[in-house]
Amino acid sequence: MVLIDSVLNTLFSSFSGYLLIFLLFTIGLFFSFQINFTQVKKLKHMLLLLLEQAGIGKSKQERISSFSTFCIPLASRIGAGNFAGVGIAISLGGAGAVFWMWVIAIIGAASCLIENTLAQAYKRKLRDGSFMGGPAVYIAFGVKSRKMALLFSILMVVSYGLIFNLAQSNTIAGVMEVAFSMSPLSVGINLAVFTGVIIFGSLSGVLKITQILFPIASCVYLLIAIIVLVMNYQQIIPMLAQIIKEALGFSQASAGAFGMMVIQGIKRSVFSNEAGMGSTPNAGAMAYVSHPVKQGFIQALGVLTTTLILSTATAFIILVSQVNYISPELTGIDLIYSAMDRNFEESGGNIIAILIFTFVYSTVVVNYFYGETNIKYITHAPWALQVFRLSVLLMVILGAILPLGLVWKAVDFFVAILAFINIWALVLLRKVALKLFKHYMQQLMRGEDPIFHKKAIAELHDVECWGDEDFKVFQAELKKRKHLKSEL
Repeated sequence: MVLIDSVLNTLFSSFSGYLLIFLLFTIGLFFSFQINFTQVKKLKHMLLLLLEQAGIGKSKQERISSFSTFCIPLASRIGAGNFAGVGIAISLGGAGAVFWMWVIAIIGAASCLIENTLAQAYKRKLRDGSFMGGPAVYIAFGVKSRKMALLFSILMVVSYGLIFNLAQSNTIAGVMEVAFSMSPLSVGINLAVFTGVIIFGSLSGVLKITQILFPIASCVYLLIAIIVLVMNYQQIIPMLAQIIKEALGFSQASAGAFGMMVIQGIKRSVFSNEAGMGSTPNAGAMAYVSHPVKQGFIQALGVLTTTLILSTATAFIILVSQVNYISPELTGIDLIYSAMDRNFEESGGNIIAILIFTFVYSTVVVNYFYGETNIKYITHAPWALQVFRLSVLLMVILGAILPLGLVWKAVDFFVAILAFINIWALVLLRKVALKLFKHYMQQLMRGEDPIFHKKAIAELHDVECWGDEDFKVFQAELKKRKHLKSEL
């Protein structure tokens, strides 16, 4: 174990440290300037897009709406990264790490907009009328590199289905051990049983779970965060001042650890909102929308929601409660648990334990969904899917008993690999993505509800959807929508 830890330390310090941060910042800033920071200027428009209904398809099947594909990535994002990850960032990087989480979320939202726009543009239509897509598809048909697409799919299966679920299981085991004195092994076994019930069912079950669990748990968690802030209102201004001072290196606490603070803030932000990693496009491609950029805006909103609201809520609960976050005895999930105990005594820890279980369990299920989606791209052999499902359950058990540090080092490494490949694809397809964005904004500025036909972008080749038939359907549906609005 010591040898493994040493090898991973060497790999992570160079590969998933400064190089990854430089690339994420560069690509995020590039796209932010190219789209004129629309990812933060069009918040009202993003919220309105969430309300669009997908309707019913020709074969009477219910289409997957933008709201559904908004919830699926959020259920994946809002998990270990928002609780244990934020705790780790603060314990290692100090309060200033929170500021850098915000920065990468804002510029990362632009990368997320672009990757989901491409996922929609290159998506493929399945026999039942539904859609599938993601980086593997736009790498295969946009970049025209089948080998790299296959590699990305394999990495998605390994990362989300196996490695990332180590972190989710580890987080659940940690909080259950502290809250209810449950042994990590028993937590892992029980979690594997619950997960098995879902993943041996159908993907429709995943959609239903995320649409029910996520909104309820999120509202309850945010309410708790607001109550904690009200209870400690005198600490709010000092907390914000501390975040800014440490973030900009103005305090003694951060002067000697500026690099660690920035790295931790960005790493935890990337894992919590997944911007640039190529995960959200797997869900984004499934949505029924009239223009690819619509889904780009929806998923950009998800990035902002995840980090600027939910991860920030965790950070504020910890910092405003004045928990000793530099204590070596309190790392990861222990920080949020201790903060809740300080505010609500024993009942607070139990409440947060149940909420975290809800969030993280839904993340395990959605991570499996990402893995299954890419398994189907790689092969249609039934045995492969069954082996993958059993492997997921095994990793859930292992994650519960492995050391916290080892688990998160493995997560950071695979985050870096996925991000590097996806960023490479985004750079190569940037002209297509930006022309799609320009096409969308031109219609929006004219007061139109944007629709898209593949002939509008000459560089868009090997596209299966967005032809004459789809365009006519969009026109008819938008005309009907305008008629209903005029009647109201």
